[in-house]
Amino acid sequence: MLIEKRLAELGLELPEPMKLPSGVDLPFPWIRVIGTRAFISGHGPLLADGSLPPELGKVGTDVTLAQAYEAARSTALSMLSSLRRELGDLDRIKAWVRVFGMVNAAPGFTQAPTVINGFSDLILELWGGEAGSHARSAVGLAELPFLIPVEIEAEVLIDSAE
Repeated sequence: MLIEKRLAELGLELPEPMKLPSGVDLPFPWIRVIGTRAFISGHGPLLADGSLPPELGKVGTDVTLAQAYEAARSTALSMLSSLRRELGDLDRIKAWVRVFGMVNAAPGFTQAPTVINGFSDLILELWGGEAGSHARSAVGLAELPFLIPVEIEAEVLIDSAE
């Protein structure tokens, strides 16, 4: 439980599963494991109880760059929570392969890579340069679901032994 020990040392807790708004049905899994790969559906920032944070809206008008960076960091915790539920142990993650970060950007906002660094910085801090290093894209979009400022999807290599 090396990764969970690192999380505890950093004073970080994984949130509960997302509390979906009434009437919302998402007909797909948060994590899809095929062989030694785990494909991670888009996640957003969550509070400890699984609810959405108060900082919602477009980055650059409703949400500051610093708040968006923290939202991306929170999104990493949300994703790790889903991975722990699916895999049982975060140490099964052998390498982060690919990350796709989406930012709910106000017109003219061009700092999506800086926002998604909140996610990447935490993954690198937890897994180190070899296993944590990942290919990445960071784009600004006109809208994201539920007004979240950040949505991130990823792919990891896992140890197939359970």
